[in-house]
Amino acid sequence: MSLKRRIEYPPRLAAGLLVACACAWLAPALANAGNPGFEFAVLSHSFQAGPDDGPLKKAIAGASAFNASFVVATGIKATSEACSDKLYGQRKDLFESSTSPLIVSLSASDWAGCRNSRGRGNAIERLNRLRDVYFGDNQSLGQRKLNLSRLSSTAKFRSYAENSHWEVGGVLFATVNLPANNNHYLPEAGRNSEFEDRLVANRAWLQRLFAIAQGKKLDGLVLFSDGDVGVLDEEESSLLPSFNSKQDGFASPRKQIGLLAKKFGGKVLLVDTQKERDSKGKRTRQGDTPAIHWKDNVGHVSVDSDWVAIAVRTGKTPLFEVRERATRPALPRR
Repeated sequence: MSLKRRIEYPPRLAAGLLVACACAWLAPALANAGNPGFEFAVLSHSFQAGPDDGPLKKAIAGASAFNASFVVATGIKATSEACSDKLYGQRKDLFESSTSPLIVSLSASDWAGCRNSRGRGNAIERLNRLRDVYFGDNQSLGQRKLNLSRLSSTAKFRSYAENSHWEVGGVLFATVNLPANNNHYLPEAGRNSEFEDRLVANRAWLQRLFAIAQGKKLDGLVLFSDGDVGVLDEEESSLLPSFNSKQDGFASPRKQIGLLAKKFGGKVLLVDTQKERDSKGKRTRQGDTPAIHWKDNVGHVSVDSDWVAIAVRTGKTPLFEVRERATRPALPRR
């Protein structure tokens, strides 16, 4: 049997240690008391065709320096770039340089338009390769890791590792593979297998996400995708089942998100990479700060280029707010 040695401190020293410990424990709480919340960053298509990764490096460095809680990269490559293993690996190395946890959300340009050396489409093969390269475990990229939950943890959908979710500060965040090219719906004869199978997987995924957010009474749910599913443009009547939208690849997820959002007690923010439009429907200039547009409890923002930071203001209205990079103060990292 070993005896534990009792350490006794002089009264003044003990009191000093107690005060120091209390101050250290209270410091973060006091720092956050007047500025609750946190921020995350979204990298849009900052890459350029060709070997110059300068813009992407700059965007990653800027987002990392801002002390973001995490970064979401919406896409890996430009449409004009090669769908090669070499490029996939190079971009992954760049993402790993982020000092903040970085999560990849796939875009259509990463896989949907890829062709092999014979000029034939090989989107499915390239998508599976991306899953191997980027989504092989349950952690984010970046120098600091963030634990993720993936749809692939369900045996029925074990191929869909690109769909992941994580929770920060009372908000659930998730990626959904909805490519901007009409959700990769191919108007061809026969069964559109990739589109139809992914439609089933995404339907189960969205159902799970809203169930988690509702069950835990979370303040918000943020969905990252490449394509704009158009929830804010949807008419009330069109949320009902319809058989006239076969050519609309986003019809199913649009209806599902709209209906689930109506039952959810928190806010739903949809983040995609389509060009932002002004109040008259015209595309805004590249470099303009994107705005969040709201309809009831659903918000939508498009990140066209470079990167932006979005603040999550716990207990305040609005819950989500796009920050001006040049003037915004950094919120504490969580």
